[in-house]
Amino acid sequence: MNFTQKCKLYMEQLIEQLKSQIIEALNFEDMTPTDIDTDAPLFGEGLGLDSIDALELIMLMDREYGIKLADPKQGKAIFSSVRTMAEYIREHRTK
Repeated sequence: MNFTQKCKLYMEQLIEQLKSQIIEALNFEDMTPTDIDTDAPLFGEGLGLDSIDALELIMLMDREYGIKLADPKQGKAIFSSVRTMAEYIREHRTK
């Protein structure tokens, strides 16, 4: 397996893990990771999250990946989809 394939596999695993963590953190009992579209918006017409859910996601990133959001304005870009969250985690994780 070459480097590019390893990176792609890592991202796929991270995305699936993140979907499971979102379901658990937000108590979406009737949902599975396959129910979450990786590229759909998390807020608004996509998953339909709200500001309380955003706080849960911020705590999840801190607890699981050691990421503290210094600038709350970053949140909109980071939390636009599961993929954008995974990309941010990949670049900034400390755990």
